[in-house]
Amino acid sequence: MYTRNLKCIATVARKHTGIQASCNHRQTKLTIAMNSALICFGVATATLSGVAVAQSNIVASTTEHAYNISAGSLKAGLDLFVKQTGVKLSSDPVELSGKTTQGLQGNYTTQAALNQLLVESGLQAVPQGNGYVVKKAQASKSNPELTDNETTLPVISVSAKASAKNSAGYTIAKTTTATKTNTLLRDVPQSVSVVTQDVIKDQAIQSMAETVRYVPGMGISQGEGNRDALVFRGNRSTADFFVDGIRDDVQYYRDLYNIERVEVLKGPNGMIFGRGGSGGVINRVVKEAGWSPIREITAQVGSFDTKRVALDVGQGVNEVAAVRLNAMYENSGSYRDGVDLKRYGVNPTVTIMPTDNTKVVLNAEYFKDERVADRGIPSFKGRPFNTNASTFFGDPNRSPAESELKAVNALIEHKFDNEVTIRNRTRFATQDKFYQNVYPNAVNAAGTEVAINAYNDTTQRDNFFNQTDLLFSLNTGAVKHDLVVGLEIGHQDTNNLRKTGFFNNAATSVNVPINNPITAVPLTFTTRAADADIHSVTKQTSLYVQDQIKLLPELQAILGLRYDRYEVDFRKNNATPPLDINTNDNFLSPRVGLVYKPIETVSIYTSYSLAYVPRAGEQLTSLTVTNKALEPEKFKNVEVGAKWDIHPNLALTTAVFQLDRTNVILPDPNNAAISVLGGGQRNKGLELGLAGRVTSAWSIMGGYTYQDGEITNSQSATAKKGAVLAELPKNTFSLWNRYDFAPGWGVGLGVINRGAMYTSTDNTVRLPGFTRVDAAVYAKIDKNMRAQLNIENLFDKNYYASAHNNNNITPGSPIAARVSLIANF
Repeated sequence: MYTRNLKCIATVARKHTGIQASCNHRQTKLTIAMNSALICFGVATATLSGVAVAQSNIVASTTEHAYNISAGSLKAGLDLFVKQTGVKLSSDPVELSGKTTQGLQGNYTTQAALNQLLVESGLQAVPQGNGYVVKKAQASKSNPELTDNETTLPVISVSAKASAKNSAGYTIAKTTTATKTNTLLRDVPQSVSVVTQDVIKDQAIQSMAETVRYVPGMGISQGEGNRDALVFRGNRSTADFFVDGIRDDVQYYRDLYNIERVEVLKGPNGMIFGRGGSGGVINRVVKEAGWSPIREITAQVGSFDTKRVALDVGQGVNEVAAVRLNAMYENSGSYRDGVDLKRYGVNPTVTIMPTDNTKVVLNAEYFKDERVADRGIPSFKGRPFNTNASTFFGDPNRSPAESELKAVNALIEHKFDNEVTIRNRTRFATQDKFYQNVYPNAVNAAGTEVAINAYNDTTQRDNFFNQTDLLFSLNTGAVKHDLVVGLEIGHQDTNNLRKTGFFNNAATSVNVPINNPITAVPLTFTTRAADADIHSVTKQTSLYVQDQIKLLPELQAILGLRYDRYEVDFRKNNATPPLDINTNDNFLSPRVGLVYKPIETVSIYTSYSLAYVPRAGEQLTSLTVTNKALEPEKFKNVEVGAKWDIHPNLALTTAVFQLDRTNVILPDPNNAAISVLGGGQRNKGLELGLAGRVTSAWSIMGGYTYQDGEITNSQSATAKKGAVLAELPKNTFSLWNRYDFAPGWGVGLGVINRGAMYTSTDNTVRLPGFTRVDAAVYAKIDKNMRAQLNIENLFDKNYYASAHNNNNITPGSPIAARVSLIANF
């Protein structure tokens, strides 16, 4: 009878909390005596083997109470808990010192509320008398308050591994990406936007371009129809993409089928991420296996022959291991004539926790993307050529883009008893990519013909990166230090071959009528001397140290310094004889930040940071004899901002910044044959962001950005001093809303306004500004099925979404609808 009832308790725990519970004296993540276990699961009294177990009414109550406690100091949170409930609570101030809480918002029972407040604190709330005692988590003792008529049972531990957390809504409280420590987002001295899982689902996001459309300070570039390309504070990048903090240094279109959330860190990030990150970085957090059962399949159909299905399943295998599988397949058309897309991916992952202090996460991904490389439309007389949004220029049948990615990742983390943590991450990824494009160039002066060019490009790249971080804390008097010391090594092996297209085996360009811009002229492809035919090996060694200092309760500082050494062995195979170039770059990337907290929910910060881009370029393929000895380009960011958690699930952020790009190659004004290094560009701006839950029914995400960027020294005939930076609108505004009329039933409405911008630094072609409206409807069919309708460009606005240069401009999609059915089983 004893064993059978114990199993019953574990079953009740699992059903009512989603925790995979089991009996094990060794595990202490959720440890309670059997008499207290019944209470934790909402049972006031119970009979076990004929023995009554009772507790005080205040402890055993299943009544829920509404809480509104902000993330921050644990002591402040517990004080507010007492004020809101009247529950007696005793604790040792020493135990609470320096600890934080993620806060509490919503309705909870008393015990559940305390459990939530104490998450990750190493403390537990134990019932005692008419209240609770907060103390170090351990196996609970028999209740001393039992009367003579009650029998004290042996201590039984009901344990569970940490499972997936409840939905965070449109904001999160903490992140480890920006500082490598688990830091409150409002205490990070930097502009950071997070696209959570709820946002991804509500907006039906499937690409990086869709991810950032409601993120302040971000722009979308065309990527020549074969890769992700984003604009961070006026700096276009195809390389500043990361997965769980590890560089994802290949060029392709990423999908979000296996992603939990996306973190956008703006400003130079050299101290944390190393080379690049000139205007910001994108970090994707991969879905991780946990002990809460997951069974979800999503099927989607929509305009322009959209068809897609995705699977997400996972569960605990036993108390030590859990598994998860994410997979996706898509076969879709496009509003652009002749353009289609096929892609699929599979990502199995396993989490192993042999002890409470040791965690191992292993995952592998295979992803393949096949599509038509679409370079858009040309310009005419300073604006996009006036044609239907569907018109393809070139030849879609001879413009394939194919990318195959194979990647494996590993995390090993161990927490020692003295609060020292060691963490190691490894990523190995290999990419095979080929794309060929037959694309538009300039329109003639009469506007009757357009030039068509062609080339193809093959890249094979192997990436290996390994990071080891040591995290620990120490006190120097009244000052607390949270330190990170780390080592990162990397090895990248790249082969890149480009071939130029010759029409009729003669000319590199052919003119076609503007009213019929598809060409069928025969093409051959040849590698010229000016084309890429290279092999490069890049070796990286990086050391970094960071100290987060709590000077006073209301004053914090962050100091960091990173040393990077990059060795590049570069061979140009099509030189005669083959040309070998070797370079060594050494960077020192500092980071300084100061955070002042006038009240617990408000942080005012200032920061300074540097990042570098080597002369080999962001893809390490641009090294020449001429530039190899030059210092790397440098990006300096100075930023002042404020963050206010209006309440635990709603955050307002502001930032004022100045970003300078220097060490740019400039022509010597006294000798055109000589190049010098100097200041290149400056961007000054203001960002406002709002994300979270305004009310329990209304969620919101968006912001406003003002940017004023210009060339500060003439760099060439097409990049002159005073020119406005390319792909940089002065004003952008975006706002997404979701409102729920009832649980699972709601509507979404989004507005995107982007000002006019130039397609290149010659400032001769201008994309007009636009305002676009998006919408959504959410419906809960039954407890296991829901439906979703997303509409892009609700009012069918004509606009231009992005560009790569003056004659590669992508028209925006006309009104498009996607219907999703999501089943949980």
